[in-house]
Amino acid sequence: MGTSAVTPPLRRRAITPLSLAAQEIRGLRSGIARAPPVSWSSPVIGRETSLLRPPHTHLSTMRRFAYCKVVLATSLVWVMLDMFILLYFSECNKMRRFAYCKVVLATSLVWVMLDMFILLYFSECNKCDDKKERGLPGRESVVQRSHDGPGEMGKAVVIPKDQQEKMKEMFKINQFNLMASELIALNRSLPDVRLEGCKNKLYPDDLPRTSVVIVFHNEAWTTLLRTVHSVINRSPRKLLEEIVLVDDASERDFLKRPLEQYVRKLEVPVRVVRMEQRSGLIRARLRGAALSTGQVITFLDAHCECTTGWLEPLLVRIKMDRRTVVCPIIDVISDDTFEYMAGSDMTYGGFNWKLNFRWYPVPQREMDRRKGDRTLPVRTPTMAGGLFSIDRDYFQEIGTYDAGMDIWGGENLEISFRIWQCGGTLEIVTCSHVGHVFRKATPYTFPGGTGQIINKNNRRLAEVWMDEFKNFFYIISPGVTKVDYGDISSRSSLRQRLQCKPFSWYLEHIYPDSQIPRHYYSLGEIRNVETNQCLDNMARKENEKVGIFNCHGMGGNQVFSYTASKELRTDDLCLDVSKLNGPVMMLKCHHLKGNQLWEYDPLRLTLVHVNSNQCLDKASEEDTQVPSVRDCSGSRSQQWLLRNVTLPEMI
Repeated sequence: MGTSAVTPPLRRRAITPLSLAAQEIRGLRSGIARAPPVSWSSPVIGRETSLLRPPHTHLSTMRRFAYCKVVLATSLVWVMLDMFILLYFSECNKMRRFAYCKVVLATSLVWVMLDMFILLYFSECNKCDDKKERGLPGRESVVQRSHDGPGEMGKAVVIPKDQQEKMKEMFKINQFNLMASELIALNRSLPDVRLEGCKNKLYPDDLPRTSVVIVFHNEAWTTLLRTVHSVINRSPRKLLEEIVLVDDASERDFLKRPLEQYVRKLEVPVRVVRMEQRSGLIRARLRGAALSTGQVITFLDAHCECTTGWLEPLLVRIKMDRRTVVCPIIDVISDDTFEYMAGSDMTYGGFNWKLNFRWYPVPQREMDRRKGDRTLPVRTPTMAGGLFSIDRDYFQEIGTYDAGMDIWGGENLEISFRIWQCGGTLEIVTCSHVGHVFRKATPYTFPGGTGQIINKNNRRLAEVWMDEFKNFFYIISPGVTKVDYGDISSRSSLRQRLQCKPFSWYLEHIYPDSQIPRHYYSLGEIRNVETNQCLDNMARKENEKVGIFNCHGMGGNQVFSYTASKELRTDDLCLDVSKLNGPVMMLKCHHLKGNQLWEYDPLRLTLVHVNSNQCLDKASEEDTQVPSVRDCSGSRSQQWLLRNVTLPEMI
């Protein structure tokens, strides 16, 4: 393991108050914030250990501050005493013991000079406790110091083989490599991943100030504090109003008083706000937003790292139009190695048939709008939701979050639809980069289960914002219709009051590339007459074969649309055949007809693949779960019933 990320031991030596205070000032000036020492011998099996406790340097910031103040106060007392002696003995020529008087006077002058030197030397004590600079690492110290430690410059951390079993046990605590995170400095250096054109941009001096709101629940000490330090170190002080940490009922002791003590000494105001009970991301963010004071609110997740120049590009867009909501490019921090990997500026946010957020390539129409300048912001139909900035007053005007939603899930699409339909703009600012630890699984549990919560939230957004297209979603996910989604009258009134546009306008003008087909002949199951089985995407991915399985009537993987363009679609994939008698593959829809063009005959009930002039047939005996195309024979195995469950024909 590397040792540069841990606090070195102190050599034992005699310590005087003056030497100790000077030593602490040197420590304060060193500008190195490190992760806590790693105790490799501690067993970590689902419980709190030394690895979960906050870092402790050889003397805490509070003790440094105390020693500094003691020396300063003592020097002030001596100055006052020396001045009294000087005044008392100032008329030596009138005194009988002239020589003795002069000695005292000279000695006092020397002490005054020494005390003034000490006062000047320790005048930086106030930097331990003011808002400008409190001795913790600033931007220059991060840039100038050595980049050889674990994880520096965003490099991957490799755990020795003899520690990997322990690493795997620790991984379960937060669903990322906690051991690697503990080895990395809290203020580690990162590469500048911006486009070259972004590095030369100039920004006005009068940008609005922002409050940064970070919600956490049982977050690891290192990832939470690395988020905080990255915000402080890479944000101009004049633009950073405060950081608001909202604790959503964490249970770990180090996130209570130790956290409050730590952030109290940081160089910008950092407040820790406690939720009385587990409330979830949505309500916790609402609490943080209500308590914030900045003109702009910036929401970040608790396991992020901001890069150089991340903030100004966001704020300038809001300054230009307060109804613009902006997101950075979200870079990837590996949950396995904590390697920092730049995200693409050529993707934007969308959603699939199940209302799951997805990344898709930026369409050519958006590149044309920007005239090929990749440094200009991308208009995105939806946001991922974890990281964005919004004008504080505008956030209130458009209805903040839907407080009727629970915990987490669906809130990002709901606010995205609302921004666009109610007159705002949603952008990804390509000159702003913030890293995020993407986990493969969540370490948290939710009352009622994750699926139930997301179904409720999605039902609320569908009922309020999707108009008749909500039925499309319900066909895909029929279980959603069975959940109690609560009272939505206030949200419906909000939409009416803001005079928001219909969802059809959103699909036509903002997201014409949506996977929801606006014009189609059929939507639902495609059932084989002979076998009574249905086409099924089997949860497979692009470039895999479509399947066939017993019909279950529950939507989901067995919902296909036969579009007005005569494509057979399942979400964003189209059924494609590239050779005679070949299998039916699922490929990205290209809208160029060709191998993805199908002709349905409602009398013969056949689906003819136009390019090959062959008919879709049931699965063969060799592969009982994969349909194929064969020469049309009129047999029942080539007959298909296209079910349109509830929606009328839309052409």
